[in-house]
Amino acid sequence: MDYTQLGRTGLKVSRLCLGTMNFGPLTSEEDSFAIMDHAHELGVNFFDTANVYGWKQGEGITENIIGRWFAKGGGRREKTVIATKLYGSMGDWPNENLLSALNIRRAAEASLKRLQTDYIDVYQAHHIDRNTPFEEFWEAMDVLKQQGKILYVGSSNFAGWHIAKAQETAARRNTLGLVSEQSHYNLIVRAPELEVIPACEDYGLGLIPWSPLAGGLLGGVLRKIDKGRSASERIVQELDKHRDKIERYEAFCDELGEDPANVGLAWLLHQKAVTAPIIGPRTLEQFDGTTKALEIKLDDKALTTLDEIFPGHKTAPEDYAW
Repeated sequence: MDYTQLGRTGLKVSRLCLGTMNFGPLTSEEDSFAIMDHAHELGVNFFDTANVYGWKQGEGITENIIGRWFAKGGGRREKTVIATKLYGSMGDWPNENLLSALNIRRAAEASLKRLQTDYIDVYQAHHIDRNTPFEEFWEAMDVLKQQGKILYVGSSNFAGWHIAKAQETAARRNTLGLVSEQSHYNLIVRAPELEVIPACEDYGLGLIPWSPLAGGLLGGVLRKIDKGRSASERIVQELDKHRDKIERYEAFCDELGEDPANVGLAWLLHQKAVTAPIIGPRTLEQFDGTTKALEIKLDDKALTTLDEIFPGHKTAPEDYAW
């Protein structure tokens, strides 16, 4: 396993991040435990979750599964850099969602209890809260850091200007600010290249792409359909929009002699702002082959070909001005 620093911090994380969103709804607790144990066997030390995962309001199903896995001991907690998120509704009453100081405090305490740990390595805002000023956000996060309950703060789904505003507010408080940003980024979804990635690079945030395979479109979807695998209605709709590109992509992967899923991950690993793509396996089998992406070296010709298939963006403002 390869490791890198998370943004401008001294924290070392694996180049692949284990996403746990399927733990509970689609993956049994037993299988979730097996996937997490195998992650450690492979050297993956970076796990991502959220208080809303499990998708039953207020239950924190996925965090509870991870907490029971930590409780098995054997160095599981100590070997894991755990990142979790808050923002979504955990109840029907006011102040049980978003990023007020009150919810930040309550949500952090609840996540610590479910995860059966006394600290969270990376505590992330799952979305921007347009009604909470960053002064309040940082005051609440700084209290948690002073208490030793969180170590680092990250964001998810922030625009470039949100990152800039968050960092400038943190600078006025003489605090570290954000160290990471989770964004929807892959060969098909290239919008973060406009302003999110430049903001991350300028302010020293590690980029953690979610949905690195575009919900399965970059995972060899045409091959799977040809073999009789069914596809969801969403995948069918997306495939209709991108079929020509996907056909060219899978043909190019054949030329490389590599699995499309691994090429999609490898492309992200070749982007200098990217710390670790989040892989969210439903099964151990799905997870087992992903480390092959770390071994794939894409030369300039291959990277150019991928950009021709899936055109990206120039850094703003050049993309929409001279």
